[in-house]
Amino acid sequence: MTDATADLSHAPLTTADGRPLKAALAESLAVRRRRAFLLVAPLFLFILISFIVPIGQMLFKSVYNDGFSANVPALSAWFDAHPPGSAIDETAYAALQADLVGMKRNKTAGVAGTRINYDVAGTRSLFTAGARGADKMKPPYKEAFLKLDKKWADPNVWRAMRSAASPFTMDFYLAANDLKRDEAGAIVAVPEGQAVYKKLMLRTLTLSLEITAICLLIGFPIAHLLATLPMRKAMLLMIFVLLPFWTSLLVRTTAWMVLLQQQGVLNDLLVWLGVIDDKGRIQMIYNEMGTIIAMTHILLPFTILPLYSVMKTIPPSYVRAARSLGATSWTAFRRVYLPQTLPGVGAGGLLVFILAMGYYITPALVGGADGQMISNLIAFHMQKSLNWSLAAALAAQLLIVVLIFFWIYDRIVGIDKMKLG
Repeated sequence: MTDATADLSHAPLTTADGRPLKAALAESLAVRRRRAFLLVAPLFLFILISFIVPIGQMLFKSVYNDGFSANVPALSAWFDAHPPGSAIDETAYAALQADLVGMKRNKTAGVAGTRINYDVAGTRSLFTAGARGADKMKPPYKEAFLKLDKKWADPNVWRAMRSAASPFTMDFYLAANDLKRDEAGAIVAVPEGQAVYKKLMLRTLTLSLEITAICLLIGFPIAHLLATLPMRKAMLLMIFVLLPFWTSLLVRTTAWMVLLQQQGVLNDLLVWLGVIDDKGRIQMIYNEMGTIIAMTHILLPFTILPLYSVMKTIPPSYVRAARSLGATSWTAFRRVYLPQTLPGVGAGGLLVFILAMGYYITPALVGGADGQMISNLIAFHMQKSLNWSLAAALAAQLLIVVLIFFWIYDRIVGIDKMKLG
């Protein structure tokens, strides 16, 4: 080997324009990464704006409410200087008087009172009335407040004010689980007649599981029929499956109201057939039955389509081979066909369950008092009571339940095997 050949063997590889090959490859890879990022950037931005940010705001709102704390600087300072259990002395009332004067000036007494009203009912008017006369009060302030309203001496009110003096609180999660703090600050259950949230959450979970199970029981044979019929007949049947998607949700729900009421079509048909008499008409609406029937009809296509997409890919020869080896129809179905449909069963069931957990229009129209779900109370607190923090706490718990079932699905079936259509 000559010296020139040795020099060439150790020389770095270069491109046609003389650049080192390694540097050129690195630059090409960087360009490809930038292009890939630019391609997915719109989708990432959409998910960030429409999904991640709203959920983050909801979770933050469930533990943060400064409606009271932002308007009581003097009282917050008193609470910081006096630990829980301290006697409510004249200095506390003086601080309250100074803050009420500021609330009157800033017109925020209603906001502060509403925050305390979430914990102790009837206190909003207490603050608005106190703010109106606060600038006319003379020491001793304790006597002046008690003369204005005896509720100012209620330990529960002061306990609620101490808790609300910090904008960050877990009280809304306590309320979402039918719990509260007593006068000493200990966590206790609310009275039996006021406990609604745990019962409603359990009902929501139960109804969602029942609706999911019914949809799977009805949807499985329909999807199997779609997958095995000749294409022309299968497409005709698919039109009937997809027909609900082409009809307004409100129209479908209203149609069920007409069908299910005691003087409705189904009861009239049962009376005409002699199954029941006119006085024994069945109450099928404004209860759990109405919610289950209407929501099953609305959510059924979300079960059929994932099942169909999986069943269509299963070769019929697998079952025929099992039958030719001596397996019965049931054994061939159970050991050969059913295991291959599990991704569709899991995807359809999970999709229906998640949608059912968040439904509130249909239960509101056909559910009555017995068919309401937790989403109806979330909507109430968002639109009527304006207790957004409690609504956020309830929604966060609903999200946790959904994530738990999503994790169970991933452990049993595997999220990588999900097929939605």
